[in-house]
Amino acid sequence: MSTTTYAVSGMSCAHCKATLTKVIGELDGVTAVDVDLAAGQVTVTSATEPDDARLAEVVDDAGYELTGRAA
Repeated sequence: MSTTTYAVSGMSCAHCKATLTKVIGELDGVTAVDVDLAAGQVTVTSATEPDDARLAEVVDDAGYELTGRAA
């Protein structure tokens, strides 16, 4: 298992949280998604190391911006 936290901008409400949970959760290998609106972070748990470029693509397509891995 791999758990990675990403910084995501543009999230502000429960709809944002639900949308990102759905689109990221549909990616192959993803087993859990935790969206923290207050911190502007999304934590992804997956069977293998996540594909950052693919994650950025689905987040951007949903209308948000993945700005990188959180420190």
